[in-house]
Amino acid sequence: MKRIETERLILRNWKEETDLEPLVTYYADEKAVRFVGGVKNQEEAWRLMASYIGHFHVRGYSYWAVEEKSTGNFAGAVGIWNSAFWPEPELGFWLITEKQGLGYATEAAEKCLDYALNQLNIKSLVSYINQHNSASIKVALKLGAKFDGECQLLNFGPHAIYRYK
Repeated sequence: MKRIETERLILRNWKEETDLEPLVTYYADEKAVRFVGGVKNQEEAWRLMASYIGHFHVRGYSYWAVEEKSTGNFAGAVGIWNSAFWPEPELGFWLITEKQGLGYATEAAEKCLDYALNQLNIKSLVSYINQHNSASIKVALKLGAKFDGECQLLNFGPHAIYRYK
């Protein structure tokens, strides 16, 4: 996976030794993860990290771990997801609670969007967002996405579709 840098962030491969503990902590917080699949135990969080790594080997792209340059700390994830059962490639992003509200999601997602469209040549890209997730909707709109209907997203329930040009 190509390492990408922004002004304040590094988008990089996952590292179990630095990323697993904050990932487990994040996925244990019911409020924090209500829009990203819900609570996961330690094993499920580890499997999620492994699935991000495996997705790269299958598709050539995936979620990057997001690292804060100033501290070296794990901040969240951003990337492109497209499982065999997903309607189309999705730009996804989430941050651990203490890194939210700093503009990191927009900064990382903007760089990822550019990479997806201009390096991977992905022709159609969306974000599937729960209608109650106002923070993610705000990020998608800042990145130029337009509301493009709704879908039933597998067992995740109804989601709004925000389409990028």
